[in-house]
Amino acid sequence: MPSPSVPSTGDACARLTPLGWRGGLAALVAGLLASFFAVGYFVVYWRNADMDFMVVYSALAANAGKPIAFFDHPAYITILSVEGWFTLLHRIGLLDAWSLNDIPSATDVASFDAAMTHAIRAARLLSFAIAIALILGFAALMRRLTRDWRLSLLATLAFAFSGGLILQMRIMRSEMIASCLVILPLMALMIAAGRASRWRPLILALASMGCMVALENKVHAILLIAALPVLVLPFGTPEGESVAWWRHGAGRWAAVAAAAVVAAVLVWLARPLLAAGFDPDNLKAADLRPLLMGTPGLYQAGVLAWIALWMIAFARLWRVSAAETLAGMAMVVAGAAAGLLLLGLQYDVITVVTVLNPLEKMFTIAGLLTSPSHGAAPASGPGPGSIAILLGQGVLGVLRRYTFILYSSPRPTVFLTWLIFPGIVVAWRRGERQAALQATLLMLTAIGIDTLGMQRNLKPEYFNFTDPLIILAGVALLARMPDLRRRRLAYPVGLALIVAHICVSQAEPARHMLKRESAADGICDWNETYMPLLPLPWCDLPPKRF
Repeated sequence: MPSPSVPSTGDACARLTPLGWRGGLAALVAGLLASFFAVGYFVVYWRNADMDFMVVYSALAANAGKPIAFFDHPAYITILSVEGWFTLLHRIGLLDAWSLNDIPSATDVASFDAAMTHAIRAARLLSFAIAIALILGFAALMRRLTRDWRLSLLATLAFAFSGGLILQMRIMRSEMIASCLVILPLMALMIAAGRASRWRPLILALASMGCMVALENKVHAILLIAALPVLVLPFGTPEGESVAWWRHGAGRWAAVAAAAVVAAVLVWLARPLLAAGFDPDNLKAADLRPLLMGTPGLYQAGVLAWIALWMIAFARLWRVSAAETLAGMAMVVAGAAAGLLLLGLQYDVITVVTVLNPLEKMFTIAGLLTSPSHGAAPASGPGPGSIAILLGQGVLGVLRRYTFILYSSPRPTVFLTWLIFPGIVVAWRRGERQAALQATLLMLTAIGIDTLGMQRNLKPEYFNFTDPLIILAGVALLARMPDLRRRRLAYPVGLALIVAHICVSQAEPARHMLKRESAADGICDWNETYMPLLPLPWCDLPPKRF
């Protein structure tokens, strides 16, 4: 969706980006850094115990050679990152409390508090650094996608100060990494869809690997992954037609064969993980019940078939050759298998089962599927009528939240929907049907995923999966209707959106810092489950008020 050339004279985007591309990014990072230290870094260490304590404990346990304590997300990549970060800081002399062996006894409250404070703050710094890296990656891909640095900079600002990301850059949650490892590949595929290249199947491999790694950090990523091939379809262009080499090159079928061999080798290497993940006994041990007909792996195979069908549809619509399509399919399998192999770095069979059976885990958590330990029949759970009612209520709840007036939330991205919905109508009436379709699919996906998130009250953490889709929808429309940037109200509306976006984004971090109730009290409910080797000073005593 490259933007047509827009004169800077009278262009609202030009007036809103006076510092240029590099200056704007530098100012953006500086603003995020100020926000991080003002509200986040110095907050008492137990304030965001779920999931800060769980992640940090697992990293401390791994560094001490102890088994990590599994929890549902499963936050695998986050834990590995914190584990490696603690090791690095310890080796350069910046962190003493880098393993469980170095955390003082809970009986020495002052020393325990100091050690945990250092560990939690070190982990918060890592979260911030990861967030900045993801934001800069988003900015680079957005500029390639739009070929308009001003529009890209404004989109990056909206992404950086979105409700979920602005919160998670200062705490340890699994959603930030998981969502971005699908969104960034989605953007890369959007770029590749419109620009032919001999190496395009490799982009598919990297995107597939990113999606699998995302799933290893948060099972909810499966919803966005399933939508990804549909979202890419309308971003094709005539310029995305296969290059001559993929149509007539002498080595094209050899490349297909090589891709198939690579995929086969990686699948063979991942075979033990696949066997463990679909083993019925392991599912039972993980308290999960197969979703379809009591047989593990059925819908997972369906997801692969779904992706293949949409790849064929893309090839037919945008004239991608059979050779390139087959090579791309092989690379999708290869990338997914390569990502799966990462589970061997810190092997835990329950983690493997959870990653390979994401819907079972999600439905069990949401109460839509009864676990085997409860002794219910495989078909137990709400019927189609009840599910339809739940989904209907979810859609209404999401639309109420998008108005912000009927249900306010710390989610500034909803302000963009006020312009996107009428913008789709305007684009369609102007004949910009492709842009309208792009924005419509992105918004429908966002509404659908948010609807399912309503089963857990659409917590701010879940905004990460859909806020980028809303931003991409707005960019798709504005990129194809650049004249809107020269309208009389474009600058004041844009400025108001920026101010509102930044101000509302700080609400949730401020609430976490200022809330009066003690988060420490509730930790004792799950201390022995998620942190069995780390007794806490206040859990053996009456709840302590801080």
